[in-house]
This record gives sequence, C-alpha cells and structure tokens, in this order.
Amino acid sequence: MGLTRFGLHFSSTTYPGWTSAGLFPEIADVALAAEESGFDSLWVPDHAHQNPIGGGPTGPMLEAYTLLAALSQRTSAALLGALVSPVTFREPSLFAKTIASLDVVSGGRAVLGIGAAWDTDEHAAYGITFPPTRERFERLEDALRICAAMLRREPASYTGTHYSVTDAYNNPPPIEDHVPVLVGGGGERRTLRLVAQYADACNFFGAPADVTHKLEVLAEHCVAVGRERSEITSTAGIFAPADTAELLRNAAGLFEVGIDGVIVFGGNTPSPATVREWGEALVREFA
Repeated sequence: MGLTRFGLHFSSTTYPGWTSAGLFPEIADVALAAEESGFDSLWVPDHAHQNPIGGGPTGPMLEAYTLLAALSQRTSAALLGALVSPVTFREPSLFAKTIASLDVVSGGRAVLGIGAAWDTDEHAAYGITFPPTRERFERLEDALRICAAMLRREPASYTGTHYSVTDAYNNPPPIEDHVPVLVGGGGERRTLRLVAQYADACNFFGAPADVTHKLEVLAEHCVAVGRERSEITSTAGIFAPADTAELLRNAAGLFEVGIDGVIVFGGNTPSPATVREWGEALVREFA
C-alpha cells in the first residue's frame, strides 16, 4: 500500500461560530471520525495565516505541530503530518527535534513533510525571510540531509550551504527506525529530483493527465539517482467534493493512472458525519 492510501487534510478550520475554546474539540471530532471510517493518515497545513478557503488571515490557524501532537492523543492509528512545512519556518535541527518529539508522543506515527515554501504574504506579515528560489531549494536539500542525520540514533554533524550541525543529539529518538519523509511540490527540475533522492513519498495536484506526466518525470529522476520508483509512495490531492459520488469519481481517475493514495482536502470544515461517509465510501471502493 505504501505510506498512505486515504488521507484527510484539514485545509480549513473556520467552523461556523468558532471560538478559541471550542476549536480543538471540533477538529478532534472530525479527526476521530476520519480514523474510524478508514482514513489512515491525517494532515494539517503548516501556515501562520489561514488560506482564502478559510477566510484568509483573519481565520483560525493553529500551529501545525501543536495541533498534530494534540490529535495524537485523540487518535490511535492514523499517521500524522504537515502537508507541508516550509523550510523557511524552522532551523532544520529544531525541525528534526519537533518531528522526533511528535513520533514519541504519537506512538510512532509521525511523517516529516517539507517543501521549499511559497506563501510570500505570510512571510512578510511575520517577518520571516523569504529567500530567492535557488536559495530556498539549497536550504531544502540541507534540511533533508540534516533531518536524515538527526533522526538516526547517534549525534549528527553536517556542514551544508546554509545550515550546519555539530554533534547534535536528538533524544529521545523516534520510536521507529525510520520516520517517513514526504517532499511536497511538483516542480519537475528541482522538487522531483529531491523526491527521487531523499523522499519516501510525494504529493501532486492536478487532473489525471497532469499527474501522469509528473509520475513520468519522477521515474526519470529515479533512474538518474539509481533508485526504484516503486520505493516512493505517490499521493494526489482531491479538493473538497460537492458530494461523495464526485469524490469517488475523482479518486478513481487518480488510481487509474497509478497514484498510490489520495489525500482529501476537507475544504470548508466538513462535519464528522460527512467525513465518515467519505472514508467509508473510499474504503468500500478502493481499499
């Protein structure tokens, strides 16, 4: 099956009449319904600002890893990850520590999701430096190497282009010997090369024909780095469907072109009942 067959992404948490006190219980109810109905992974956005789907910057956006750690205590089986963390948000060494901690508190369910960052508005609003494209990808490769070193069970040392670590311990270590890595994005020259070289999974967006092309490009990069394409789980995002029938049609089209799993973006705060219907339908048709 690979890393995940059916994922649910909390693309918006702007529930009607939301309050700070009531926000997490709403999210937790949806997460539990997802897990119980067959979703095997749960994903959150790693942003400082809510996206336009959830009302823009004035909408609620919980810090990603605080939310994932909390959800780990309300769920028991689903993998937990951010889709995806901008490399600009955290020093890679601290990011590796965060991922290891999530793995420990979740009982071995953490996924390391990372990308080169894209949201210039939130970087400007929060005073976070947004380097040029080339530098962001250099930083991303440094981060992937540092995280790989720090998630093993010994002190890590690495000198990169932008980041370095020296005898960095990461205790307690992850429960699992290997924390899966998902590199987000579909850039054909840089991103998919990094996927081929470092990742266990990737996620695409687009129509089946577009996804087919991305898979072909990824396969070419795998040949170039001497890796089997089958070692990498490919997932594709499905935006919130109008109804369950639409969800199943979209999923079928993606599975037909060779995608291993789908990640459903919940859009405008689906109810636990709706998410349960989605999960049960996906399992019934495509498990």
